Amino acid sequence: MSPIRTTLRRAGLVAALTTAGVLAAAGAAFAHVTVHPETYAKGATDGVLTFRVPNEEDTASTTKVQVFLPTDHPVLGVLVTPQEGWTAQVTTTKLKTPVKTDDGTITEAVSEITWTGGRIRHGQYQDFNVAFGQLPDDTDQLSFKTLQTYSDGNVVRWIEEAKKGANEPENPAPVLTLTAQDAGKGSDGTSGTASGSASSSSSAPAAADSTSSSDSTARGLGIAGLVVGVLGLAAAGYTLARGRGVRSE
Repeated sequence: MSPIRTTLRRAGLVAALTTAGVLAAAGAAFAHVTVHPETYAKGATDGVLTFRVPNEEDTASTTKVQVFLPTDHPVLGVLVTPQEGWTAQVTTTKLKTPVKTDDGTITEAVSEITWTGGRIRHGQYQDFNVAFGQLPDDTDQLSFKTLQTYSDGNVVRWIEEAKKGANEPENPAPVLTLTAQDAGKGSDGTSGTASGSASSSSSAPAAADSTSSSDSTARGLGIAGLVVGVLGLAAAGYTLARGRGVRSE
């Protein structure tokens, strides 16, 4: 085999291995349970949170999903959207510190939602939609610890909270970031005038989040592909030049 063919084969192998590593890392990130949109304005009203649960097991299906809502910074007015094939059980908890609203003082809030009865198979995901009346305005983020149970009895605990400056934990909890409400945004935390409808008010941020996530993923994989290509060409050029230098000697 000629030196050039050998060089190209080696460069191709390096590129393939690097690409496999990039895609494996991306796949691991996609396997996380996440909440969408990723941000809402503090104190936003009449919106929807979507908990996306992918199945990461090859030989088992997801049969149970438990999402725990914080009670130190409670989400008020929680309603669960009916999900075909799934049954939702909602648990409420008495608040240690009641919350005063325009409609009165709230003493209880939803602390857990459990979905059972359905199946999320390998290579699939399920969105679970939860409408809310009002988000807290006294914190910068909400963490929704989640348990994912599989048909083989395995339970994945998405409960780890990321620490500032540290790498993402292996099983991160879904996190909703709460931002200061802009003057140009409605009370639901989205651009424009608040509609007062949970479904309509959530469509804009959900669509924007989906587009933003897709764009970010595409850009990330595109950049990774360019890096892989450059590294492969550099390796090929170096090896080829080295081979020529040896022959000239």
